Amino acid sequence: MPTRNESFVQTLRAQWLGQQMRQLREQRGFTLKRAAEFLERDYSSVARWERAEWPFRRGVVVSLLDLYGEHDPRTRAHLIQLAEDAWRTDRWDDDYDEIVDASFIDFPWLETRAEQICSFDAMLMPGLMQTPEYAEAVIRNAEGKRATPFSVAKWMQLRLDRQRVLEPDFGVTVSAVIDESVLRRPVGGPALMRGQLKHLGELLRRPNVQVRVLPATVGLHPGLDGSFWLFRMPKPYPEVAYAEHLGGRLFMEAPKSKRYSEAYARLQQMALDPAGSARLIATIAEEL
Repeated sequence: MPTRNESFVQTLRAQWLGQQMRQLREQRGFTLKRAAEFLERDYSSVARWERAEWPFRRGVVVSLLDLYGEHDPRTRAHLIQLAEDAWRTDRWDDDYDEIVDASFIDFPWLETRAEQICSFDAMLMPGLMQTPEYAEAVIRNAEGKRATPFSVAKWMQLRLDRQRVLEPDFGVTVSAVIDESVLRRPVGGPALMRGQLKHLGELLRRPNVQVRVLPATVGLHPGLDGSFWLFRMPKPYPEVAYAEHLGGRLFMEAPKSKRYSEAYARLQQMALDPAGSARLIATIAEEL
């Protein structure tokens, strides 16, 4: 564990490992005191590991997995790897792509911990701002032939559950730069889009929501590579950038996320201001 003269950067890997170890302990019915007694440590040490205030050591993780009765080779391998890589702040996709697809680290986890969520949306409405009808159309398109009533309902519920972060008392600021083409893309037909644009206009009245529209008259801009998200976390946690591509998903922590942060700042400068954006959204809705 760190000494008084040492500092530990509470990386995304360290936070995620701490959460996973805490959830596993609670699922198996062990208290902090019982885990500490097994390790011959003070229970406050286990609490600090789980909060990522101290880095989990490989041996501690192995011992706790034994105590908790976690013998699945794949789960053990990933958690032990996390302990070994807790100091890393680079991209996740190379080492964790398979487990990311199994909700290894996901939007809800980041959204509920961020102080500010920023997104550049080049193709579709921000997920947090979609109406149920818009979300269903997007989900059915993504699922394709695999879509079933159960799978669509599951993904829609997840999408709608995430939107609770938009409530002002949740304490999260949500900021989005939306390409004008998104507002004009006929997802689900005119009636659905009118409802979506009306909903977007209503969200703009919330004190914790800001939307800027990047007009079609803007030529080259820093978002031409596609949509991306920034999660600005409370100190001492690092900022996290997220992007999707055909080959998978990409997470990067500060300072690696700086490129995305700078791109977002430039996009905000190039977009319409909130008032002008609201007027354009209303105009497009009236045209439908």
